[in-house]
Amino acid sequence: MTDLITIANDRLTARINPHGAELTHLNDADGRELMTNADPAFWTGHAPILFPVVGVVNEGVIRLDGKSYPMQKHGFARHSTFDVVAQTETSATFRLTDGEETHSAYPFAFALDIVFTLDGATLAIEAVIHNRTDAAMPASFGFHPAFAWPLPYGEPRADHRITFSADEPGKLKAISPDGQIAIDERPSPVEGRVIALRDELFAKDALVWDPIHSDAVTYGAKIGPQLHITFPDTPKLGIWTKPGAAYVCVEPWHGIADPEGYTGDYRDKPGVFEVAAGDTKRITMSVTLAAEH
Repeated sequence: MTDLITIANDRLTARINPHGAELTHLNDADGRELMTNADPAFWTGHAPILFPVVGVVNEGVIRLDGKSYPMQKHGFARHSTFDVVAQTETSATFRLTDGEETHSAYPFAFALDIVFTLDGATLAIEAVIHNRTDAAMPASFGFHPAFAWPLPYGEPRADHRITFSADEPGKLKAISPDGQIAIDERPSPVEGRVIALRDELFAKDALVWDPIHSDAVTYGAKIGPQLHITFPDTPKLGIWTKPGAAYVCVEPWHGIADPEGYTGDYRDKPGVFEVAAGDTKRITMSVTLAAEH
């Protein structure tokens, strides 16, 4: 077990595991846990970092310039140990750099920084993707935090909902049994701008918005403190749990699983962006514990 890195102020305490640069705990001023209980009966993840792919790739490989490279679901960052390169009482920066192991799956020189910063009742998380090659580097990236459902404020699980910051018309992407993006779409459960959370919504995997029109959602019960989650840099969103679990994931994505049967070049895959030679790309999200309303 890697020792967790703790950052804190008078409103929030966050603990991050250098293995995966994964946020494992977020506690309010009274010590109440806002993250998943990681019950192994459902899922032991907390908030994996998804890089350099989001979701499943067809046949377990990405295809680049005529070659195939093995790539696990959600990429290798979540299973890699990051270096702690900076830390204060209220911030910490974790860095993953390329090496022999990453080159076998992703033939690029890169550095991935994940920066956690507390400011009042807000935890900001910034991903900084550095391209250290002399050519454009394709990549995808996603956040995958699992928040407590129900939140620890005494309201029933059935009263929790997610409210979007903008209208979300249209259908959602459907996920095939092997985790790829299916050809068929599925109806949206959004009514107005609200999803009333219930287990049956997730009987066929995640809800996937592509595109997402909102840049923020608010999660919580109808009364009591809520979490306001912003994601200004990501054009897609997943919401997921396993029925009966004590968490719900709000997943801002700049990438997506392969379309069913995809055999094209990774650079041409939907959701993939390119970072210019020597350049960086920044992708942010934040979580604010909003006072009772």
